[in-house]
Amino acid sequence: MSDMVQRRLQVFSCNSNINLAKSICDQMNIPLGDAQVGNFSDGEIHIKLNESVRGSDVYVIQSTCDPVNQHLMELLVMVDALRRASASTINVVIPYYGYARQDRKARARDPITAKLVANLIQTAGAHRVITMDLHATQIQGFFDIPVDHLLGVPILASYFKEKGLEDVVVVSPDHGGVVRARRLAERLEAPIAIIDKRRPEPNVAEVMNIVGDVRGRTAIIIDDIIDTAGTITLAANALLEQGAKEVYTCCTHPVFSGPAIERIREANIKEMVVTDTIPLPEHKKLDKIKVLSVASLMSEAILRVHNEQSVSKLFD
Repeated sequence: MSDMVQRRLQVFSCNSNINLAKSICDQMNIPLGDAQVGNFSDGEIHIKLNESVRGSDVYVIQSTCDPVNQHLMELLVMVDALRRASASTINVVIPYYGYARQDRKARARDPITAKLVANLIQTAGAHRVITMDLHATQIQGFFDIPVDHLLGVPILASYFKEKGLEDVVVVSPDHGGVVRARRLAERLEAPIAIIDKRRPEPNVAEVMNIVGDVRGRTAIIIDDIIDTAGTITLAANALLEQGAKEVYTCCTHPVFSGPAIERIREANIKEMVVTDTIPLPEHKKLDKIKVLSVASLMSEAILRVHNEQSVSKLFD
């Protein structure tokens, strides 16, 4: 057995998703690390580690969700604190990677902020990143350290299988999500359809037409992120107009910004299935929103990394 396997495993959390961090620790039968993450009166972030991490393999759980910049800085300061406290390895677990949609120059003079965030995490001292359903898979290449990229499709597929829906068609809300839709369709043994849309400006979607047969079928729209819910609600309406029997929607990351909750409440959607990579505050919880936990998947990934086992087995 190698030295890495014998080293102590410790898990800490910043403030973005403490309940998920506790659930992950419960799955592994270990306590959540004792740390205080707060702010000084002037707004600067203050972190205090209340236990030794010297020589440990440390995992820090933090989604960089709203407020994105606060949570990103908490993560960077935590990693720096762990590095200076002589942690052996610092593994950053980012269930939701903020700024992932800024992954390329779409227009002249655009920043590539997803790359900047990767640089910051590495510079702070992280040795590895574990994340889930990156908006653009090439972000893995923005890092010069190992990145374990977990998938939400198996969790979503298991839920829909248990529902026993009939005559299912899996729908991608755009051409970019076809691979994701096909993964879900293969697990549900269903055909796929594609919404052909154009986006005239950010957060504004216009549905054009539907490629595939949806008439008389139960449609499941799958996306990685639902932000303002404009795309999803327009897609649901288009599917129903084309004769779909009913519409379910699902995603890994429920960003739900701006008018999202009101749109979801009013949308003709049977159920919206999401995961807890981003915590939903009380005012964003609706009866039609079902939250599935990624704690089991994340804990298994952490244990596999710690014990030097294959993480890709989790995708089988």
